Amino acid sequence: ISSLAPLAAMVLGAVGDALGYRKGRWEGCISGKKIQEELASLGGLGALKVDPDNWPLSDATLMHITTAEALVTGTYDLMIDLYRELVRLYVEATVSLQGRAPDPATVEGCIHLKPHNFLLAWHTPFNEKGSGFGAAAKAMCVGMRYWQSERIDNLVEVSIEIGRMTHNHPTGFLGSLTTALFASYAIQGKAPVTWGRDLMKVIPRAVEYCRKTIRHMSGETYQENWFYFEAKWQFYLEEREIEMEEQNKPSFPDPYDVEETDKMYKRWSSEGRAGRRGHDAPMIAYDALLAAGSDWAELCKRAMFHGGESEATGLIAGCLFGLMHGLSQVPPGLYQDLDKRERLEELGEKLYKAASAEKCLDK
Repeated sequence: ISSLAPLAAMVLGAVGDALGYRKGRWEGCISGKKIQEELASLGGLGALKVDPDNWPLSDATLMHITTAEALVTGTYDLMIDLYRELVRLYVEATVSLQGRAPDPATVEGCIHLKPHNFLLAWHTPFNEKGSGFGAAAKAMCVGMRYWQSERIDNLVEVSIEIGRMTHNHPTGFLGSLTTALFASYAIQGKAPVTWGRDLMKVIPRAVEYCRKTIRHMSGETYQENWFYFEAKWQFYLEEREIEMEEQNKPSFPDPYDVEETDKMYKRWSSEGRAGRRGHDAPMIAYDALLAAGSDWAELCKRAMFHGGESEATGLIAGCLFGLMHGLSQVPPGLYQDLDKRERLEELGEKLYKAASAEKCLDK
């Protein structure tokens, strides 16, 4: 992998978020057809100039940036030091989320974080409302930091812990495990068609980790929500006919246009808002990647311009696309004047360096 891939990923994730969010106008719109008609009236994707005033980043990208900041701040002797740094940065970040219609679970989760309490800093209580996409949308950088297959235990642990800090709910933090894992697979060069079934193989590691570290893991609500997440993904893989090792061609409905994606995404969701939760935001992004291949415009249609929470699905899909295909296909107008672009590029470079440096040390 070239050092440019993580840079492209951080930038295109933010682009996907800004496009799907459209200053709050599109993130809540439930008709993909209406969004795509509005897009056409603006001159189409190629004509857009994404700038901070008209296309600001949503809270989802700010939380992804904050997570990446902690991952590149230094070499931590202990994971606990990394978590303390994250707690500090998350609490600070809630201030800057004002005015960007932040995800309520993120704000509520951050209220429970205690940066000055050495022992309980991030042991947030189980949160009935913590099943949202916010944990999934900030974790791709974890996969960029611990992408090597021999670092899978770090990836599982860190992605679950950063998820739990704000979304202590299996649907929420299994979402952060999913996006971190998919980012690591993208860097490893695994074919996307295998990612979903590989996720199912990693979930037992997550169970194992959570059993050791979560006091209420055996509670009934916990088990139920955990099962829900797995069942939804299993169902998805079967629907696309890619659940078995030898199945390498996803099967899509014909036609698979905007009306069809809206219907399907809604069906995967838990309460009719596509991409609202930790299971279906990564699922929509993943489905869009499988359907679009290396075609950026097609990806945008499916992941950034659909009915529902398109800023979250756009952020996840854009980021994974950047890791696989870089920036070469993307019209420069979409990222040249992007809000926080320099910061995003710098974080991408630092994530790449941090991951490589650690690999040498391990040897």
